[in-house]
Amino acid sequence: MSMAIEIEGLRKVYAAAGRGAEKVALQGVDLAVPAGSIFGLLGPNGAGKSTLINILAGLVTKTAGRVRIWGFDQDVNPRQSRAAIGVMPQETNIDPFFTPRAALEVQAGLYGVPKGRRRTDEILGLIGLTDKAEAYARTLSGGMKRRLLLGKALVHGPQVLVLDEPTAGVDLELRQMLWANVRKLNAAGMTIILTTHYLEEAQEMCDEIAIIDHGRVVAQDATAALVGRMDGKTLVIEPDGPVPERIDLPPGVSLQRRASGALAFSYSRSRVAPGAVLAALAAAGVGIRDLATEEPDLQDVFLALTGAAA
Repeated sequence: MSMAIEIEGLRKVYAAAGRGAEKVALQGVDLAVPAGSIFGLLGPNGAGKSTLINILAGLVTKTAGRVRIWGFDQDVNPRQSRAAIGVMPQETNIDPFFTPRAALEVQAGLYGVPKGRRRTDEILGLIGLTDKAEAYARTLSGGMKRRLLLGKALVHGPQVLVLDEPTAGVDLELRQMLWANVRKLNAAGMTIILTTHYLEEAQEMCDEIAIIDHGRVVAQDATAALVGRMDGKTLVIEPDGPVPERIDLPPGVSLQRRASGALAFSYSRSRVAPGAVLAALAAAGVGIRDLATEEPDLQDVFLALTGAAA
């Protein structure tokens, strides 16, 4: 299986409410998620990510297009395609009167997993809730409830796991535990699809990233290649002594004087060599106490493609 998910021409149009206009949530999305990858699906609020995830999960009916999950066409094999995917939602939708064990058992029953093939104890251990297995869900902390959502998404042994904002509003300890589990599941062969507003997490975790905006995929590439599209670089100098008001810089280099007293020189890596900036400083009589470089990151790519903060 080379592609875990294949999407072609996916459209979703919500009917007009009252006298309002139709809402086009997805406009012909084409997307391919490699099997065995950790894949980031990023975009601003309202870009269409939730609609896309809900279509994959079988919760929203598409208007047009084709969706295949683990080789199963949603229209031809709906049960198999739905069984191939598990979704950890952003919202905490847990019955407060169920224990974690009962919640996992019920979820497994809904997917038709025979009792002899259920992995309830194994999953409780994975998500760190063995000692809370018989506690009512209403007594669990917010972080424990998030872990239970992950467990529910795993009960039927899906080949693809979707994590919708899994670390939103959680503390550092839970975040680290979630990522450790994600790496463990991925190492075992599971394909992970991640949506998050924490772009530094996506840059660290994801092999490949797609950015969606206004219902369209505006970029998809390996993470390193996507960040590498940004040609900008910044050389930060901590001067040793006074700095003249005017420094004759090479064409294409801009200077920002930071509140700390540092000088930040921004330029295009493909057109300006850092040595040219250093030569200009030497010509202006500026001594250098320390220097550092700042490379573009996923945040810069995201802003350039969508014009919005994550």
